[in-house]
Amino acid sequence: QVRLVQSGGGLVQVGDSLRLSCRTSGINFKIARMTWYRQAPGNERNLVAAISSDGSTNYTDSVKGRFTISRDNARSTVYLQMNNLFVEDTATYYCHTSWRSVNWWGQGTQVTVSS
Repeated sequence: QVRLVQSGGGLVQVGDSLRLSCRTSGINFKIARMTWYRQAPGNERNLVAAISSDGSTNYTDSVKGRFTISRDNARSTVYLQMNNLFVEDTATYYCHTSWRSVNWWGQGTQVTVSS
């Protein structure tokens, strides 16, 4: 079965850092495009970062220079390193991939940034 299991959220202050992890199973991870989304109450779920099978990356403008997406194919895990966090980064974060024409989501992990 396909599983995306997240870890690494928490409560931090502005300027702090967090690293989110998403460990996968049931997919051919090394050829999968992996993405991170986030959603705050009352807002849409928006793409934050993406990494393709060749390692190329894309980020939404608001996190460029602060967030880094990476992957470890040996561990079938995608990461999101978040530095210099803002209050506006507060949201539930989800990892995501598409496999065999189905969208698969992690369970979500809360990131709360306080001032």
